[in-house]
Amino acid sequence: MAGEKSNQMNKLINQLIPGGAHTYSKCDDQFPSNAPKFLAKGEGCYCYDVEGNKFIDWGMGLGSVILGHCYPRVVDAAVEQIKLGANFSRPSPVELELAELLVEIIPSAEMCKFAKNGSNVTTAAVKLARAYTKRDYVALCGDHPFFSFDDWFIGTKVCNAGIPDVIKELSLTFRYNNVESLKELFVKYPGKIAAVILEPVTFYPPEKDYLQNVQQIANENGAVLVFDEMLTGFRWHLSGAQKFFEVTPDISTFGKALGNGFSVSAIVGKKDIMELGGIKNKKERVFLLSTTHGAETHSLSAAIANINELRDKNVIQHIWRIGKMLQDCIKDLIDEKKLNKYFEIIGYPCRPLLVFKESSAGTALELNTLFLQEMFEQNILIQGFMITYSHGETEVKETLSAIDKALTDCSIAIKKNSILESLDGPVIKPVFRTYN
Repeated sequence: MAGEKSNQMNKLINQLIPGGAHTYSKCDDQFPSNAPKFLAKGEGCYCYDVEGNKFIDWGMGLGSVILGHCYPRVVDAAVEQIKLGANFSRPSPVELELAELLVEIIPSAEMCKFAKNGSNVTTAAVKLARAYTKRDYVALCGDHPFFSFDDWFIGTKVCNAGIPDVIKELSLTFRYNNVESLKELFVKYPGKIAAVILEPVTFYPPEKDYLQNVQQIANENGAVLVFDEMLTGFRWHLSGAQKFFEVTPDISTFGKALGNGFSVSAIVGKKDIMELGGIKNKKERVFLLSTTHGAETHSLSAAIANINELRDKNVIQHIWRIGKMLQDCIKDLIDEKKLNKYFEIIGYPCRPLLVFKESSAGTALELNTLFLQEMFEQNILIQGFMITYSHGETEVKETLSAIDKALTDCSIAIKKNSILESLDGPVIKPVFRTYN
């Protein structure tokens, strides 16, 4: 449980910062009441709250940390660059170095531009697609949880207050692994759709030739294909999920694991599209991305060091191995306890997901809250499994021991129809909801 210091700080931060955090995924309503309120320090795959309690961390900065907290090679690169200056009035050599590296490793990258957040570059991709095609509509995958905090995406969600209807109407949704749902949009809006944007994969694999078919449909209809690789980038393959599935989009966006926790994102793509945001062509000017801090030198140096470490240490292979170990053992525990009606472990080994199911004993969110509560009780910080190079067999064994106990406690509550009564605080809530 959080101590007096944490509780006082938590009360104050909610008075000063809307939501008490700078991304809704970190807010109080996403965690059980016994979760740490503040994290003050991280090292490897461990983190510490302000009272000094130590946790095995599986959240890892919402997946932004892929090597480990305070990873020496990345930190050293950032510090050395800071000593040279963090920001200049003209481009820095480090911008060129990272651009060359991304063009080298990512199939869709012929040019690139940097920003600080994933939302910046996905919105930039939409703007480029609209300028390139001279069209207004965007087709986005409605099964994928998040593309941007900007209006073109949030307008499709139930929490769309403050967004004009005229903007909402320009965003259309289709279903993943459902080619017909995408075809129908092009039939309904012929010659009007600028972009098709989706994550290449989340937890369920693409059906045979699905991504190839999406690419073909976009190409045949003159739309720009955009892959959002915020979460798939550097987990499925060093060159992205696009390399893993052998489908090269027109534009890709990367962030999160790109900088091992440092704030850096990138939009990369085909030159004839990307150069619309430049100054050397004779075409209509596209004011693409113009951010003072988009090329902050230490974040770019961190990204370079991160990518080189991923490549030098075969980090992605390690992540798949640890993930498979974790995934297989969780499945065995669920089977052993005969809890398949209530829990399921899905996804690829590089990004497994524990699914909570509705039942007569309680809602999926209630069961999720109880499970998380029992995991935090054992000092396991979990909000999904974001496996890193720092996670090893020791952490897997400790986590599996905690999961064993948590599943047992959940099983007891299920049998007693007392999931809700077993909670020490409120049930966690969906991020996207109309009212608080």
